[in-house]
Amino acid sequence: MKGYIAALDQGTTSSRTILFDERGRRAAAAQFEFPQIYPRPGWVEHDCREIVSSQLRSFRAALEKAGASAADVAAIGVANQRETVVVWDRFTGKPVYNAVVWQCRRTAEFCASIKERWGARIYEKTGLNVDAYFSASKLKWILDNVPYVRGRAEAGEVLFGTVDTYLIWCLTGGRVHATDYTNASRTMLFDIHRLCWDEELCDLFGVPRRMLPRVLPSGADYGLTDPKVVGAAIPVRAAVGDQQGALFGHLCLGAGEGKNTYGTGCFLLMNTGRRAVRSRNGLITTLTASLGRPDYALEGSVFVAGAVVQWLRDGLGIVSSAAETEALARSVPDTGGVSFVPAFVGLGAPHWDPDCRGMLCGVTRGTTRAHIVRAALESVALQVFDVVHAMEQDLRVGISRLCADGGASANGFLMQFQADILGAEVFRPAEAEATARGAAYLAGLACGFYGGVDELRAFAEEGDSFLPQMSDARRAETLLAWERALARARWQPEG
Repeated sequence: MKGYIAALDQGTTSSRTILFDERGRRAAAAQFEFPQIYPRPGWVEHDCREIVSSQLRSFRAALEKAGASAADVAAIGVANQRETVVVWDRFTGKPVYNAVVWQCRRTAEFCASIKERWGARIYEKTGLNVDAYFSASKLKWILDNVPYVRGRAEAGEVLFGTVDTYLIWCLTGGRVHATDYTNASRTMLFDIHRLCWDEELCDLFGVPRRMLPRVLPSGADYGLTDPKVVGAAIPVRAAVGDQQGALFGHLCLGAGEGKNTYGTGCFLLMNTGRRAVRSRNGLITTLTASLGRPDYALEGSVFVAGAVVQWLRDGLGIVSSAAETEALARSVPDTGGVSFVPAFVGLGAPHWDPDCRGMLCGVTRGTTRAHIVRAALESVALQVFDVVHAMEQDLRVGISRLCADGGASANGFLMQFQADILGAEVFRPAEAEATARGAAYLAGLACGFYGGVDELRAFAEEGDSFLPQMSDARRAETLLAWERALARARWQPEG
């Protein structure tokens, strides 16, 4: 058996590759950021060529660090930013437009216009609330606004996919046009009960079925890479949306097990088994990663989490690195009355308010950058609290333990405050990159590199456990201040 599984983890702000060995351990990793494009306020795009080139660079760099070659890779697993839309020429592979990113709000007005009539029907089929977050309206925008694309789509000349689909297309030299259940379930075009593209929804959004990819389990045969692209013919054996990949990476495979990823956004998933739970509290129902028929999960999404720290660094210039924020937050006993609502692109679950925008309030002459940094970090955990609270109401059971991963989970202050405000344990495994680990586990299981789930559980490493330390009175005071800040941020003047 060859020596490594390569997890290609294509994220919102960077592309990375992590090589995992036969015991599920990280052997080498490389990561490259790529530019964010903001054509107008609320619009977010990526250059598709930058996505692919940065991913391939990270793959080659990881191999170099490991002292390995492409021939040493047993299989590739692809994890990706979900909901982001790519449309490309079937014959040349050239995108017809930039990738329209999941954060982009350009279609919010259209989504609002169909929500009253179609909202219940769409949720019944897809488990999703009508929102510009998901892929369908972004795809419709490209078809309606980029010259000649709709006609070419109807003629079968252009293809649609989320980022995993486009990456696999490029890796295989244009031979495979496929996605997995988890990514398909995020498009607002896929029936999660019948596990197929839905004709009624395709007609609603004006999407020609000819441009849609084949849908497979997350761990499956996605073809062989083109040696001209990566240096060898490597089996691609997994594709998975990043958050379902993280759920699998934590091996949260049973009903009631859940995790939160602290990335650019925050994403909380709770496995509900074969039961598709209908949320009454602003959550969505989605599909889990699998090697066969998928299970269901409840999910709540926070649009801005780690991006808060990026804004503190690049937007305000009050910190030089993410690592600096932990010491700054700990340098003050509290926020000094400052509250921060980071609704840069609206609010996600459970509020689903696309018109809300960010707000910093409670600022006085005594406010320092440490207070602002602490308020920003606390805002991440407070948004997660809102999602957990909604989930507990839907499931009618309290959550006693939350697994944490993602880049921002390295911040010990954030993890401790999260445990404090939840009143529950937060567990951070030693390998924080659960998304890549999940993609590697799926690919390794699909190709026989790993013997089974029990073997993977035996590989699990120790981690850090954060237990709540905050008093009930302090927790109630903090939550009340957050509720007041939210109310201010969401207030809209009449007229």
